[in-house]
Amino acid sequence: MTFHLTKEFAAGVAQQSVERGASAAEVVIRQRTEFSVGVRLGEVETLKESTDRGLGLRILIHGRQSSVSGSDFSRDALTSLIDEAVELARLTSPDETAGLPDPQELATSVPNLDLYDEAIEKLSTEEQIEMALRAERAAQEFSVQIINFDGGGFDSAYGSVVLANSLGFAGEFQTTSCSLASVPVAAEDGKMQRDYWYDVRRKLSEMDSPEEIGITAARRTLRKLGGRAVPTQSVPVVLEPNMARDLLGDIFNAASGESIFRKASFLVGQLGEQVASRRLTVIDDGSMPRGLGSRPFDGEGLPTRRTVVIREGVLESYLLNTYTARKLGLRSTGNAGRGLSGATGVEAGNLYIEPGPYSPDEIIKSVTKGLLITELLGFGVNIVTGDYSRSASGIWIENGELTFPVQGVTIAGNLKEMLSSIEMIGNDLDFRGSVVSPTLLIGRMTIGG
Repeated sequence: MTFHLTKEFAAGVAQQSVERGASAAEVVIRQRTEFSVGVRLGEVETLKESTDRGLGLRILIHGRQSSVSGSDFSRDALTSLIDEAVELARLTSPDETAGLPDPQELATSVPNLDLYDEAIEKLSTEEQIEMALRAERAAQEFSVQIINFDGGGFDSAYGSVVLANSLGFAGEFQTTSCSLASVPVAAEDGKMQRDYWYDVRRKLSEMDSPEEIGITAARRTLRKLGGRAVPTQSVPVVLEPNMARDLLGDIFNAASGESIFRKASFLVGQLGEQVASRRLTVIDDGSMPRGLGSRPFDGEGLPTRRTVVIREGVLESYLLNTYTARKLGLRSTGNAGRGLSGATGVEAGNLYIEPGPYSPDEIIKSVTKGLLITELLGFGVNIVTGDYSRSASGIWIENGELTFPVQGVTIAGNLKEMLSSIEMIGNDLDFRGSVVSPTLLIGRMTIGG
């Protein structure tokens, strides 16, 4: 029974919660159908399909707050869920900061951001399996050195989100997404290497072809064969877009209101300060049409928007939900995220580094001696101090040319110094995800052999 799971239904649950003792209430309903096929050497290795539907209820009683969830939408079950939430809220300690947004901040319209593609929902199982197999075949046929695969396949999802609260906000929207990945294994002289390539989009027609993804994955894997370590030294580092996005993820963690009000970030107290190279501008935009991080309203019903986090190196804004904004004496940036249960968190929309004027080739040619990073492993980032150390592999650059593969090294530095040392930014920004970056050149980092 899905016909009644509308914004009007959610608003009714919120109103019923107030009638049963809440001072305010917020209801979220999520429906999602997911399909996933994994292939290996021409065979279907895994096949999964699931449909989930649930309701999350956040109750407030004058600063006391609780959150419950359920999947039974019958009248009796909902009444029981509301009573349970009200009872739980009465047992919690009051927090004056907790609460729904100010009514005047709530979205007054739900723009169509073109997040749904009927073609994805209509994909047959056979079509999705065939796309996964086509990518694998293309990689295998590219070289006899591709001898195996370590995963890869096609995933798709479609669903809807409904949000309503007792202040009168009610909205709903539909989304789709699909992704395709190939993970070849290549061999040379008895030694094996693996790498991958992928694409992920809101629209099926915007995704790279399976053949393009498979061949790119094969090329990336083959170029790792024969890798070796290099001596410890301090040199320029070029980050491929997929690796630079990791750095952007660290910026998000440091600029998130949760890290800021807990004083667990090196960006605490830095608003208006120069925190990075003047070449760097970081933007979060949850209102971008067809964006993988887009939504017409955030997890509290505020309109999503374009926020400049860092402009030409100056920290211009943190990313905030209502709770963290109130803690910091600021206003929400429309970055509230929430699941069916638990407190509202902070999440990015489409977070990206504004592209620069240089092609990736021009950036590599500018380096006399350095390392192109193609893979980062492990978690070695301290957001409080900015200390940074990751295992890495890549391609050595000598006199502007890619020479030999490098593996078994670490790169180390400090996030603050790394952001200030960005010397060149590529023109190759591609929204192959919701957190994306073009190629970056960092002037100097320590490579540990």
